[in-house]
Amino acid sequence: MADIVQMPKLGFDMAEGKLVRWVKSEGEDVKKGDVLAEIETDKATVEVESQVSGVMLKRLVEENTSVPVGDPIAVIGQPGENAAPAPAEKTAVAAVAAPAQKTAVAQGMAAAVVESIPAVPVALGPVKASPLARRIAGDSGLDIRTLRGSGPGGRIVRKDVELFLQTKQSTPGVAMPSVAAPTAAPTTAAPTQPASAPAPSAPKVAKPAVSLPLPSMVGGEAPADEHLPVDRLRSAIGRKMVESKQQVPHFYVSHEYDVDALMALRKQVNELLPEDQKISVHDFIVKAVALCLRRFPNLNASFAGNEIVRHGHVNIGTAVAIEGGVMTVVCKDSDFKPLRLISQEVRAMAGRARAGKIHPEDVEASTFSISNLGMYDVENFVAIITPPEAAILAVGSAKMVPVVGADGQIKAGMRMKATISADHRVTDGAEAAQFMKALAEYIEKPLVLVV
Repeated sequence: MADIVQMPKLGFDMAEGKLVRWVKSEGEDVKKGDVLAEIETDKATVEVESQVSGVMLKRLVEENTSVPVGDPIAVIGQPGENAAPAPAEKTAVAAVAAPAQKTAVAQGMAAAVVESIPAVPVALGPVKASPLARRIAGDSGLDIRTLRGSGPGGRIVRKDVELFLQTKQSTPGVAMPSVAAPTAAPTTAAPTQPASAPAPSAPKVAKPAVSLPLPSMVGGEAPADEHLPVDRLRSAIGRKMVESKQQVPHFYVSHEYDVDALMALRKQVNELLPEDQKISVHDFIVKAVALCLRRFPNLNASFAGNEIVRHGHVNIGTAVAIEGGVMTVVCKDSDFKPLRLISQEVRAMAGRARAGKIHPEDVEASTFSISNLGMYDVENFVAIITPPEAAILAVGSAKMVPVVGADGQIKAGMRMKATISADHRVTDGAEAAQFMKALAEYIEKPLVLVV
């Protein structure tokens, strides 16, 4: 009997996904685990893997079609089997046809953006671009060196490539950049002196270790404003965060932790592990939070209208910065897993998230989240709760600071600040404060996390 491949559900709030690319063709052999298609959701581009072996009998939807969660997208079976169901195919395609007017408006916006950006010559030397952006550009025959990046530090990201390709299709005047055309390097350096001017003499000084770029003005004027369309991920983040702040009564409790012992233990443990298996401070925090939540079930809970759901599983979500936004990957049953397994799982899921190859199970069923900005030298911050969860922990950097010892003497010590954001419909300030204090028993005595 043929197997039906359905649009997967990635997260509790996902209603539909967009099938952006088929990997397998009709009639092609399929093995279990093979990638069938790429699905774009509000959070990421996900590769849909086959759960069975056989032949791709029929693809039920076209590329660049949005499909409701659970609707069939393909049929896999043995040669000669019936490639059904036709009614579902029609339903899936009809349910998501985009109005022509919206498409025309989007194309017009894209054209306006490209027209406002001056032509950029082909860059010489290495180009900063995400792997996904490189792949899309390569598949489309586009020279990625000709694009201007909108990511951090001018990095070329997926939306830069897609925006240009979309505009090229809808605007005849925009031509595909060619690698063959000879070009000059961008003139962003400071102007040199005329050849006839004598070189001024100056004492030789050592160059600074870090050279900060100076702003460059073209023609004495600032560059034009850029109007960038809001992509699906940024739109989803904005929608959910506005909903959370408007509907969830947040309150916040902060605590400072002594992490001298944790940093020392981490150093000893990592001396025994290969480079690709080192344990991070975040891994210790995930384990500590998971154990502490067992003592405070109201914080491992969700508000569901007329009831509060205390979750039996402790599934810790980790916020991961990805291209164009953030995604939460979930380490399930973190209270039962050893540190090394937590570290391996979180590292693997974060890598898949940044590469745009997240698995459905990577982002499902989170019961409590952690947002850690310690790697960015952040002292302290607060995070917005991700519904339907009841709380989220914001973690800052571990810093060497002056501390007053029990003897009254000032000495150096490693300290780390964290703030919990909690839902006042589920818990109260006293309980959240008790949780933050109890968390110190695990963070400040980290041996309990490895035994």
